[in-house]
Amino acid sequence: MKFLDQCKIYVRSGNGGGGAVSFRREKYIEYGGPDGGDGGRGGDVWIEAVEGLNTLIDYRYQQHFKAGTGVHGMGRARHGAAGEDVILKVPVGTQVLEEDKETLIADLDTAGMTLRLAKGGNGGWGNLHFKGPVNQAPKYANPGQEGEELWVWLRLKLIADVGLVGLPNAGKSTFLAAASAAKPKIADYPFTTLTPNLGMVDLSTSERFVMADIPGLIEGASEGAGLGTRFLGHVERSAVLIHLVDATQDDIASAWTTIRGELEAYGDELADKSEILALNKVDALDDETRAAKAAELETVAGVKPMLVSGVSGEGVTELLRAAFTQVRIRRGDAIEEIEDDEDHVEETPGGWQP
Repeated sequence: MKFLDQCKIYVRSGNGGGGAVSFRREKYIEYGGPDGGDGGRGGDVWIEAVEGLNTLIDYRYQQHFKAGTGVHGMGRARHGAAGEDVILKVPVGTQVLEEDKETLIADLDTAGMTLRLAKGGNGGWGNLHFKGPVNQAPKYANPGQEGEELWVWLRLKLIADVGLVGLPNAGKSTFLAAASAAKPKIADYPFTTLTPNLGMVDLSTSERFVMADIPGLIEGASEGAGLGTRFLGHVERSAVLIHLVDATQDDIASAWTTIRGELEAYGDELADKSEILALNKVDALDDETRAAKAAELETVAGVKPMLVSGVSGEGVTELLRAAFTQVRIRRGDAIEEIEDDEDHVEETPGGWQP
């Protein structure tokens, strides 16, 4: 399924049905009088966040959505039927914006959230409503009220607890595949990942969270270089960022500063999120080179990086548990001081396997 995270759609609610002008003309009824019924209301346009979707591809091939028109009123005081509503189903995390693409209408960040985008027009009154002692035979009725129409933008921000950031070829997709059941495309060339990938991480029965891998950033991404910062919105909702740095490259300090600069340029407090720094692909280095690379990265970043390898599985469990601690803090769970004992860690049978 193709990934689509933003689109523009047109919605229009239904017009109300017109009221009827009608009179009773039965042969044996002495006083007939007006009996025109009211028109039915027009259909509404609703939008609903549902689980099980992770793309807006359904709105790639159909951009116009119109609710049903109310049925006109009829004689014998019969009321017209209401127009059929239209319900647009979108993934959880979808934002609805006005046509200017800046003004936020709603943020559907919880499954089941609904919003009425356009209200249907009211049905018109039939001539039965206008009879009285002065005007006993009104020959007019109200037309139905017109519906509303508007253009809106839908923008998807994936719901993920942990976000993976780093340069192209930093090993983010390999790490996601090792830590979860996700199967992202993995290759030895830059920009293998062109769209965000989601994976569910199961450390134990009580330790579960969602991790998102977004396409790699390069220098100048905030100005549109490479894939730009278009997909950074998918980690805005995350509790913590895992910053992966390729340990096999020559200048790891520049790799870290490049990503930090692009996060700060993007804004939206993304640069202020909790970050766990990890030196990836350490399985390709000897112990001496590992120590030198880690010291170099610690000097520029100010924090000691964790050593991991998505291929061999080294350090993956420790990194995921550190990330889950930040996720629990974000969720508001009580974080108790953990003693270093055997009761805390639930080891995976047979050891960690990538």
